Amino acid sequence: MVALAVRPAHADDAANTSARPFPRGYHSYRPSDDSKAMGIQLPRWVWLGAVSLSCVAGMINVVGYLGFEHQAVSHLTGTTSLLGIALVENDRPSILHLWGVLIAFSLGAMISGLIIQDAALQLGRRYGVVLALESLLLFASVPLFKQQQIWGALTAAMACGLQNAMATTFSGTAVRTTHLSGMFTDLGIGLGHLLRGLPLQIRRLTLSGMIISGFLGGGIGGAWLFGRLHYDALLVPAVLTGLIGIGYVGYRQWSMATSHGPRSSLK
Repeated sequence: MVALAVRPAHADDAANTSARPFPRGYHSYRPSDDSKAMGIQLPRWVWLGAVSLSCVAGMINVVGYLGFEHQAVSHLTGTTSLLGIALVENDRPSILHLWGVLIAFSLGAMISGLIIQDAALQLGRRYGVVLALESLLLFASVPLFKQQQIWGALTAAMACGLQNAMATTFSGTAVRTTHLSGMFTDLGIGLGHLLRGLPLQIRRLTLSGMIISGFLGGGIGGAWLFGRLHYDALLVPAVLTGLIGIGYVGYRQWSMATSHGPRSSLK
């Protein structure tokens, strides 16, 4: 789900912000009232990152689904339902496996929260560290899937938890990239507003459509790769995640250098 709830700029919040100044070049995003009325208005790096990561999640989920007992690893709604069925049927192996996936995803989200630490959208936070860790987990999941499927699924689920919590952190509470319920909900709300003659939040609907398309495209690519590479198909999202992390770090450094340039020229 992709979420956009950025910390409100109240007077007390502004005071707190001024008490904790960020280094020059680290930009915090706070939308104006006009941009809120028009819908989502995010920096370009967030748009690119959200769509790219949704594509990665689509690949991971398809490979996990095809390779591990037809169970999703990028979101937990179906897994929780299957756990309920397993508990009623007293299917102990399934109970252990399903609990493991839930715990692994939550553990990944916890690690992401420990690393990034703040829910405010800000260029300069350690998203690159989280992406690097996700990439390593995906690389590690390949041999684990080949040796014992449950451990590969747990590692992939942890990687998805890392990614989902990171996207929530840099996008607020409305934008997540490993499942699409929120995206389709936003599209449905937009259609309802259109039928009532209410103004449409074009940017929000555009972002929802882009993330849905990215996830679908990743799923198509993941299925095609799995048919040819089997578990080695996960090497592709592992590499892509690493490249996204490198791209983010490079953009951050460029942004810092650009903001420092005019200042230094005045000295």
